[in-house]
Amino acid sequence: MEPVGAALDLLARLDDRPLSDLDDAAARALAGDLRETVRALGRAYYTDGESLVGDSQYDRLFHALRELETAWPELKTHDSPTARVGGAPLDSFAKVRHPEALLSLGNAFDAADLRAWVERVHKGLDGVLAEGERPAFVAELKIDGLALALTYREGVLHRAATRGDGRTGEDVTANVRTIRDVPLRLAEAPEQMEVRGEAYLSRSTFERLNERLVEAGDKPLANPRNGAVGSLRQLDSSVTAGRGLSFVAYGLGPVAGTVPGRQSAVLDWLDGLGIPTGPQRETFDDVDQLVAFCERWAQERDTLDLEIDGVVVKVDRLDYQGVLGQVSTAPRWAVAFKFPAREATTRLEGIEHNVGRTGVIKPLAHLAPVEVGGVTVSRATLHNADYITSRDIRIGDEVVVKRAGDVIPAVVGPVSGDPDRDRPRYLPPSVCPVCGRPLVRPEGEVDLRHRDGGCPAQLKRAVEHWAARGALDVDGLGSKIAALLVDQELVADLPDLYRLDRDALLALDGFKDRKVDNLLAGLAASKTRPLAKLVFGLGIRHVGETVARDLVAHHASLDALAEATAEGLESIDGIGPIVAESVAAWFGDPANQATVEGLRDAGLNLTRQPDERVAAAPDAEAPLAGVTVVLTGTLATMTRPEAKARVESAGGKVSGSVSKKTGLVVAGEAAGSKLAKARELGVPVVDEAGLAAVLAGGPVPGAVSDHPEAPDASTDDVSDDGTSEASASPERVPQGDLFGS
Repeated sequence: MEPVGAALDLLARLDDRPLSDLDDAAARALAGDLRETVRALGRAYYTDGESLVGDSQYDRLFHALRELETAWPELKTHDSPTARVGGAPLDSFAKVRHPEALLSLGNAFDAADLRAWVERVHKGLDGVLAEGERPAFVAELKIDGLALALTYREGVLHRAATRGDGRTGEDVTANVRTIRDVPLRLAEAPEQMEVRGEAYLSRSTFERLNERLVEAGDKPLANPRNGAVGSLRQLDSSVTAGRGLSFVAYGLGPVAGTVPGRQSAVLDWLDGLGIPTGPQRETFDDVDQLVAFCERWAQERDTLDLEIDGVVVKVDRLDYQGVLGQVSTAPRWAVAFKFPAREATTRLEGIEHNVGRTGVIKPLAHLAPVEVGGVTVSRATLHNADYITSRDIRIGDEVVVKRAGDVIPAVVGPVSGDPDRDRPRYLPPSVCPVCGRPLVRPEGEVDLRHRDGGCPAQLKRAVEHWAARGALDVDGLGSKIAALLVDQELVADLPDLYRLDRDALLALDGFKDRKVDNLLAGLAASKTRPLAKLVFGLGIRHVGETVARDLVAHHASLDALAEATAEGLESIDGIGPIVAESVAAWFGDPANQATVEGLRDAGLNLTRQPDERVAAAPDAEAPLAGVTVVLTGTLATMTRPEAKARVESAGGKVSGSVSKKTGLVVAGEAAGSKLAKARELGVPVVDEAGLAAVLAGGPVPGAVSDHPEAPDASTDDVSDDGTSEASASPERVPQGDLFGS
């Protein structure tokens, strides 16, 4: 699959279930897919200068890979993207080994994130700061270009290298010599020094360059950053000379000599040497003023003749930077305050309605292609029918498209809400656009959905879900083959998969012996999968992998589960009334009962296997006997799987969402929406030390006053049914953020 499609598929998979609920095999498979996709996206960004997905999408994939490798250290490979901070150097240029790695940066996406980072800095300097001392921070505009390391020997430019993978870059000295902002000789400088900075194209230069390219019949550049990358990687330095690149320094690498002791003084010193530094930087010891500076430039960035995508905030004192150190590929003493995603306007050319595996109908906007933050957007979500009608979005409108952390961009609304425009208003469909069956909207819900099954589009998604790794893991059965089997009327329900005839498959276009044999072997192997995998694969609404395991833990067979009442299901910890009603209704449907019988006849395993989890009677003496525990935020001394195992060994049950049944919430650093929900419901909350005390036999807190203070930041909390409860994640160290850029 090409990188963009793979990225969107992975983002959807991450939405389906929390990483903490993965078993070893699923974690291994997901880590492999993430490594391959993140590597491809990074190669496109760093080596080819192409932004295939949005920064927030890349950040989420990178963070998920990093989280998996932290929870399962054996999954980390020596060439994992998490161990690198850029793309591999091009073969066209000589390789340069950096004497000190050029690091990446963590992200702060809003004021709360930035304040939480400042708080972590204060904690890291505990015992170092004098009484009442507030550390100073330097705020520098984050220019969107290409990172360079310039080495001067005895005041003469000796070498210029790109970041490359952070440790090895490309020698682009000949090209950098053509940049007028880069001094070729310094009047007064240490014997040897490395200056780190950013090469970029100003907006006006970029526009003039694109005009020349179009006049010459060449393809225009996507954005100034891509232009800077392409200009520096010209094999003919005379081409680079004509591009009009600029350069600003943001810091130092190794220096043989004495340098100022503060970042702010270093920048002033570089200015004095004749090396340009970034505009509009300021130093603060007041956090409110620091936040105001960042938020102001988020609004005023278009007033500059250069592209900035954030503000880099650094601890000013270099000795304090040394105390704070770094984690993995990022320093603890610096963070990038990322600006909100850009918006663009384009024409809404049509609205398509897609059918999901549970029968839900989702509207999708077809747009006149538009560049949004360097990525071409032609499709965007419209969420649901109410969203469209409440904003009076009409086909033919000029609409605002926002590209943020969504899997795909979203239509914000029409540019003009003029009620007198003569284009027809949007009317939600009353029947399925694929099969023509009537649609309904259940009370209290926003989505339209099928009243009954039988839609071929829904069946395709159901077959695809059945074959997914988290479900029956049918090798050889992907989305394209699933669609083909349904279109050719070889599969009308899930049991039909196990009735496929070899000769009928061989008659299909593109199906040869090996492909058919692989598919049939994959189907045969799926018959012995654990019962929890099958329950998840059935596609029952609101039943994710965790809920499926909980259901099987309390029911030894699919028949026993089918006979359970909604009231009985709701008595299971972690199963609420909505899930219970959904499960009971699914098994009460005659069509679904026929599906179960068909699977039985096909020889699939419908009983709980010996190695599957069984619900055991809690030990009344165990510290957390009968207590449902929710973990949120980042724990300092244990991974999420380790914490879950310790809670379960103490008689507790770990749930992915907070409800009235929750007995205890453990809030780590950067706890988010689950902590807020616990406070709202009056659920007792402890920090990591409090959990350790309970596990050691101490009492389980029972009052709201036991709540610890937690940082004002959000985290990637995902509920048991796979729905996201928050958008930001703690301690982000994305590969795509250029240190000091």
